[in-house]
Amino acid sequence: MNIMKFGGTSVGSAERMMAVARLAASYPGTKIIVLSAMSGTTNNLLEIADYLTKKNTDAAHEKINLLEKKYRTVAGELFTEAQARKAALELLKDHFSYIRSFTRDLFTSNELKCIVAQGELLSTALFELYCRENGVDAVMLPALNFMRIDREQEPDQFYIKENLQREMEKYPGKTFFITQGFICRNAFGEIDNLKRGGSDYSASLIGVAINASAIQIWTDIDGFHDNDPRYVQNTHAIAELSFDEAAELAYFGAKILHPSTILPAKVAGIPVIIKNTLDPEAAGSAITDKVSGKGIKAIAAKDGITAIRVKSGRMLLAYGFMRKVFEIFEIYKTPIDMITTSEISISLTIDDTTRLSRIVDDLKHYGSVETDHDQTIISAVGEGIAEGSDAARLVFTALSGIPVRMISYGGSQHNISILIPSSFKSQALNALSAHLFNH
Repeated sequence: MNIMKFGGTSVGSAERMMAVARLAASYPGTKIIVLSAMSGTTNNLLEIADYLTKKNTDAAHEKINLLEKKYRTVAGELFTEAQARKAALELLKDHFSYIRSFTRDLFTSNELKCIVAQGELLSTALFELYCRENGVDAVMLPALNFMRIDREQEPDQFYIKENLQREMEKYPGKTFFITQGFICRNAFGEIDNLKRGGSDYSASLIGVAINASAIQIWTDIDGFHDNDPRYVQNTHAIAELSFDEAAELAYFGAKILHPSTILPAKVAGIPVIIKNTLDPEAAGSAITDKVSGKGIKAIAAKDGITAIRVKSGRMLLAYGFMRKVFEIFEIYKTPIDMITTSEISISLTIDDTTRLSRIVDDLKHYGSVETDHDQTIISAVGEGIAEGSDAARLVFTALSGIPVRMISYGGSQHNISILIPSSFKSQALNALSAHLFNH
């Protein structure tokens, strides 16, 4: 059995949805199709929720009307038979009436998640209806019936496996299933989600739950590239990556894959295949436990980084100092990306500044605190590059003349990370491509 996950751009229009339906139907065997919301929908729903939070119901109604109009246009293009078109318009009426119902009540964070979930519920409902109109015996597996997170906001994998299998057993002999990515329920049974980009994560969790032969992530690019094609010309797709290499690239900025996707697949030993919806014949990237050569394979960049330096004379020879610093980040549930230390200071980076002011206030109990915003982590990723290879020399030679704020080397066998001001990002990426890959 295969998992086939399609992102927002892959189902971003009636034309694209038709193409995905043809593509999925052409794949042999049993499959579960995992869909994101149509591109732009989640942002629109978040804007509606923001207006409702601010009690601006007029603006919310206007935004709801515009979004409904867009979906009615899509339905008009998607369905040719009058009966199917009527059913699609009734479906849209029900969903948007539900969204409008929130304009009459006190709006809470729980209700925000209910609104945001409508994006995946809409895309999968239209997709199922289109498949059935075109003779595909499609079955809906509602994600809210089996996808759940626990009290720690982590997937409840036992619950997911048991309930997904129970859902599928209702349809013996069926081979074409559809479900929603991203959305789930929490430990209290309320509608929740796996955070932005979570449809990839959903696909991975579902693949593990049913012991899939492969987890296919269909997107708008033909696999992981050796650099960011938005900034560097003539990048190339990477045919094979190890789970560790892909995890490093995803975490440090490669937008093609949600960082959480890799771990469940790695533990279960299920290959993850990145494919291009716009070019289905392209080989894509295969992510497995196989190691295919050493050395730098790719460059990734992670923006929106803030560097924090804590300087304290009391740190000199003081055990427990770093524990106290890290406890502050734990209290405010803020992950750290990079860390470097010297005799009297510690520098680290974060990408979530939601609680930055409180973190800084607490850190000041231990020394002076400096923050640098608008930073970017540039990561060179490849198997064994920290094992005495020439990788470090090549990276630092390429970045000659670019100001470096921090360096992380040796903490991972697969990664060299450098923090630079974001204004130098494009220059750094191009310099690395020219020096490492002769682009």
